[in-house]
Amino acid sequence: MKRSVRPLFSVLILVVMAATLSCRVAIRRRFGLVRPENSGVLAVAPVLNATLLKFAAVDLGETRVKQEIEQLLEGNFGNQGRNRPTLSSGRYNRPEIRLRSSRGLPIQLRLPKFHRLLLDFRRNLHNWWRNKGFQSDIMLELVSQVRVPIDRHNGLVRLERRYLSCAVVGNSGILLKSDYGELIDSHEIVIRLNNARTGGFERNVGSKTNISFVNSNILHLCARREGCFCHPYGRTVPIVMYICQPVHFLDYTLCNSSHRAPLLITDLRFDVLCTRIVKYYSLKRFVEVTKRPVEEWVYAHDGSLFHYSSGMQAIMLALGICDKVSIFGFGKSTSAKHHYHTNQKAELHLHDYEAEYDLYRDLVESPQVIPFISDKFKLPRVVYYQ
Repeated sequence: MKRSVRPLFSVLILVVMAATLSCRVAIRRRFGLVRPENSGVLAVAPVLNATLLKFAAVDLGETRVKQEIEQLLEGNFGNQGRNRPTLSSGRYNRPEIRLRSSRGLPIQLRLPKFHRLLLDFRRNLHNWWRNKGFQSDIMLELVSQVRVPIDRHNGLVRLERRYLSCAVVGNSGILLKSDYGELIDSHEIVIRLNNARTGGFERNVGSKTNISFVNSNILHLCARREGCFCHPYGRTVPIVMYICQPVHFLDYTLCNSSHRAPLLITDLRFDVLCTRIVKYYSLKRFVEVTKRPVEEWVYAHDGSLFHYSSGMQAIMLALGICDKVSIFGFGKSTSAKHHYHTNQKAELHLHDYEAEYDLYRDLVESPQVIPFISDKFKLPRVVYYQ
């Protein structure tokens, strides 16, 4: 009798173990802790809306920007309005040339130094603009464009590989309801946006910063300060910046020499890729939500002024330089402020935040449906904390 029970008992143990293992795998997949195993079935290429792709590829503001650049290269700053260059350094103290800052204050410049500044400005602007164009595999170059120069500046061996983990910390007020600070700081690299302060919010947003990502409007404001001070996270923290207005290259040219850490400008091909991706998601959401023709999108989103947010491009940057990307502080709530560190409630209409949130969800759930990115580039694992 005992011999007949033992085989049955062994079989029951094997069944329980198999069931337990199956449950664990199912639970992990449910919470995104592991990726599903390859089922052996060939992946089906996503079907993208050809009409939306076509509209997303059209740059409605290109003609205007091209005209601005031509004027700037000719030395004409008169039509820049509020974006006129701000040159406040005490080094320029003779009245041979007079400009006016964005505040309308006269600026006195010593001619020889100003001449060299203009030459550098024109060279920087020209080199940036000549990269204008679409290149789907530009993501493959981000390590060499960002990590390598940062490592070189720090005297480290130039590693042509991505960082192990990166946290991109947005500025949404929803962070005030979280305790993500310690988790954020546990990443190898922490990327913060537009000089959002961390003091007093460490429990919510952490205190560590490895890369400061800003738009050029931030540097334009910093250029008014003595020495172009723009380092709330410390003078040794590198800055990566995208250009909002071509005239801001004058601020960059003036301030770059005073920065101890690298001040890097995003490749215009990368900017174009980000623009197309966000515009595709905005067009898609517009058609699905409003049921209106895609041609009417331009009236709902300021047409040529439409632009991605700083946070979106910071996330795209992290995708190119990191093996794992964690997203914090992107989202909104009716009870939360727009930014955790300010009292701002309203959003900027030139951004489509809801469309960008759709993109972030696809990065986690369906990365294969994201358009315009080359198949050569493998998207890293993304975790979206909301």
